[in-house]
Amino acid sequence: MSDRPKRKRPLVADKRYPSKSKAAAKKPVKKPVKKSTSTRRKAAPKRAKRGGIVGLITALFSWVLRLIWKITWRLTAVVVLALAVAVGYLYTTLPPLEALLDGRASGSVTMLDRNGAVFARRGDQFGGVVTANSVSPHLKNAVIATEDKRFYRHFGVSPRGIASAVRINLSEGRGPLSGHGGSTITQQVAKLICLGEPFDPSTGMTEKQYEAECRRNSIQRKAKEALFSIAMEAKYSKDDILSIYLNRAYMGGGAYGAEAAAQRFFSKSAAGLGAAESAMLAGLLTAPTTLSPTNNLDRSQNRAATVIRLMRDQGYLTQAEADAAQANPAELSDEAEAQVGGYFADWMISEIPDFMRATTSDMRIKTTLDQRIQKAAEEGLKWVFDNKVREGSKAQAAIVVMSADGAVRAMVGGRKTKVSGVFNRATQALRQTGSAFKPFVYAAALDLGYSPNDLIDDSPYCQTIPGSGEWCPRNYTNTFKGMVTLTESLKQSLNIPAVKISESVGRVLVSEVATQFGIQSDLASGPALALGASESTLTEMTGAYAGILNGGSSVTPYGLVELSLTGDAEPLMGRGGGIGERVIQESAARQLVYMMEKVISEGTGKRAQFEGRELAGKTGTTSAAKDAWFIGFSADYVAGVWMGYDDNTPLKGVTGGGLPTDIWREAMIRVHAGLPHNPLPMSAPVPRSGLGETPPASAPAPKRNEGTIIDQVLRDIFGGGSGGSSPSPTGGNR
Repeated sequence: MSDRPKRKRPLVADKRYPSKSKAAAKKPVKKPVKKSTSTRRKAAPKRAKRGGIVGLITALFSWVLRLIWKITWRLTAVVVLALAVAVGYLYTTLPPLEALLDGRASGSVTMLDRNGAVFARRGDQFGGVVTANSVSPHLKNAVIATEDKRFYRHFGVSPRGIASAVRINLSEGRGPLSGHGGSTITQQVAKLICLGEPFDPSTGMTEKQYEAECRRNSIQRKAKEALFSIAMEAKYSKDDILSIYLNRAYMGGGAYGAEAAAQRFFSKSAAGLGAAESAMLAGLLTAPTTLSPTNNLDRSQNRAATVIRLMRDQGYLTQAEADAAQANPAELSDEAEAQVGGYFADWMISEIPDFMRATTSDMRIKTTLDQRIQKAAEEGLKWVFDNKVREGSKAQAAIVVMSADGAVRAMVGGRKTKVSGVFNRATQALRQTGSAFKPFVYAAALDLGYSPNDLIDDSPYCQTIPGSGEWCPRNYTNTFKGMVTLTESLKQSLNIPAVKISESVGRVLVSEVATQFGIQSDLASGPALALGASESTLTEMTGAYAGILNGGSSVTPYGLVELSLTGDAEPLMGRGGGIGERVIQESAARQLVYMMEKVISEGTGKRAQFEGRELAGKTGTTSAAKDAWFIGFSADYVAGVWMGYDDNTPLKGVTGGGLPTDIWREAMIRVHAGLPHNPLPMSAPVPRSGLGETPPASAPAPKRNEGTIIDQVLRDIFGGGSGGSSPSPTGGNR
């Protein structure tokens, strides 16, 4: 054993891991890698400030640039904020979508014939609300392809489109805003609603001036239009904007909106349009009046062909579909072509009272038109011009057919019949009446008691006209018949007897008879009154002859039977004409019909005869043959025909008994197709002793009939009763 004390064992386990110092001692030490002096980043040397003038200029330029930048971005921010405020304000002023779909300033007029069938439409027609998704996809695509191919990709304004339009305008020598506008569909809608400014008649501005202002292309207006378009894009969806456009755009023929146009031209809904029809409607948007198929179908089809090519190029149609549409262009429906309405429809529009023209309500007019008779009149006129008038002639003609009460059944105001809004020679042309006026001379004489068998001397006759000298009328044949009956005088259209009779009964009476029968134009005051020196319209003259047929009562020609607002049960106005007061006694009228029957059966109007019917009428030719007339009637209808040149060029070889009578005959043959042969209301005269050019002094004055307008006029002028003396031969102009 050892004396050394034992070493105490540690109370803890031995360290299991070597100390860091020892581990570090054992780990080989890595030598630091010296960085290459070539990779060290050297501190950039400070630039030396340029001194002198160069330094000053550089500093000044740098300061100016910084100033411009600060001003520019601040100004831009202000402008953007102002535009945002403006767009926001316009956004709040935009009405609901439904309020923008029907924007007509006036309503439409639908016209019905005597049988209740629609034959014409006028005014601003609106067929009903459509949407971009309810119309035919072809129509939607055609409109976008034609008007705005980037419609679904812009925000209401197309900078590229505007720049292109400005470039084209400048290259064509116009102002930047003249001609092509580069307008998007949204901008066009903004114009259609006049940038939210409704029409206000109290401003004194007419509707036409209002529309012109809405389409003004000033810079200020275009700027507001752009803001308005952006506001619309924010307020409405793209399809909503397209729907407004499809409902408000004018598409010609009086049609506003796609539905009205589809019904107007194709008699079908906008939802059922094919590619060719859709292309035609879309093509109308650039020039709706000029390109309207009712005005020029060929021009409308050519424009539609261009639209079809655009649709093909933009992928809306395959090549096969485009070829099919090009090979089968759209045509007017039969109903649409018949609904042009022509002169009669224009006449009806002129009869609407002024206070009703500004209404936005749709109207319906029931009329007297008979489409069968209208077609007969048109065909009769066309047949004569095709077969009896030299090719290239500029002569015009007009026809009016009416019933004995003045109800107009047909009206043709010129050789072109499928027209509207043109000069109507039946109602607007004042022309000298010539010998067609003579029946009113004989009407006055017969009502005073003269007989168709009374004699008058057809011999040379002269009269001194104060201020004009001696006036000597001549017969058309430059011959004299001697003593002739009144019937023979009218039958042969002798001028001298007509003047003598007029002077005998008095010009005032003759004028009064003509006026009361419906001749509203100013009548000549001299003795040439009896020879038709006065002017009148064909409608007036035909109405006056209707008064002879109906037994001697005045007639006001009319076409309007009833006018009402669509949806209203009660009409706003009724018939505008018809039979009025009695002018001559029925017995005198029946004798006059007898005399006029002889004109056709034996006299100057022989060419009017057809089918053995009883017919009566009178020819008329003015001096220098500037006007030729034939007016006549059967027991059923009265028809008047005028022929001449608009510029008063004399007709060559034409008299009232020639081409006008031929036109009358061809029209009346067609009018009377299938009608029974009814007798004329005429009475043959009772034979009695004849009278000379004036009643002998010893003979009793012709007995006047009581109760007529003539009798009242005689009392007013001469102060006599029913048994008073007749006016003196030269006292008729007192």
